[in-house]
Amino acid sequence: MKISNVTIKLRAIQQLTRLDKPIGIYLLLWPTYWALWIACDGWPNRHLLLVFTLGVVVMRSAGCVINDFADRNIDGQVERTQHRPLVDGLITSKEAIGLFGFLIGIALALVLTLSWYTVYLSVVAVGLAVLYPFMKRFTHLPQVILGAAFSWGMIMAFAEAKGEIPLVAWLLFSANLLWTVAYDTMYAMVDRDDDMKIGVKSTAILFGENDKKIIGFLQLATLALLFTVGELLAFGWPFQLSLVVVGGLFSYQQMLIIGRDRQLCFKAFLNNHIVGLVVFIGIFIEHYRPF
Repeated sequence: MKISNVTIKLRAIQQLTRLDKPIGIYLLLWPTYWALWIACDGWPNRHLLLVFTLGVVVMRSAGCVINDFADRNIDGQVERTQHRPLVDGLITSKEAIGLFGFLIGIALALVLTLSWYTVYLSVVAVGLAVLYPFMKRFTHLPQVILGAAFSWGMIMAFAEAKGEIPLVAWLLFSANLLWTVAYDTMYAMVDRDDDMKIGVKSTAILFGENDKKIIGFLQLATLALLFTVGELLAFGWPFQLSLVVVGGLFSYQQMLIIGRDRQLCFKAFLNNHIVGLVVFIGIFIEHYRPF
């Protein structure tokens, strides 16, 4: 294979795994860090931090690969996805499945350095990652499956650090699941017209004219659950302030999606990685403030 062909193939792999678009990594990483810092009562050890950080990157990449494989016959009909590598023939279906298997192998190697309890829980993570891309054919709630997939690493973090899954872990799981449904509905609003034409289902289609109201309700529920977590952990002003900032960011997102403009809905979606960072900063300061 010529060097130019190798370069094209590597670029296609980068696009297929979305390593050129790290927003998904951020959206998955920050909640995982919420759980790690809380479960470890502060800074997690280097091994846990490395395994969960790399695990997020690898599993997000694997999820993107299997998503594009599942959608290879419909992505060409959607404006936003019509030039993905599998659509343009830069990657074959066989190569995509091989890449998915390779990434899952790396994830397995990482998780095998943890306890067997966490290893068993990781089976659920893989199942959710594989299930999500196909759910949009059968239900208008694929975003709920995505929310569970994006939140399961939090459960694994508590299982590994604590040896159990306490109430706080499930509250964080629920908060992140609802938040994920909210921001991924914004994402689905970008493709709603195309999805309706080709028969792909989503919460954006299900919610219809009530989409903005339901997103707002999900955002308020997310804040309520995070506030409850803070109360249970006796967090003070840094965490409470972070939730106030998040409330402001949610209000800004509501302003962006008010006219359902595609570009502004996508901008609102992208803004959510800042939400995850702000919550993490609040949790981080709570564990290190001297007063």
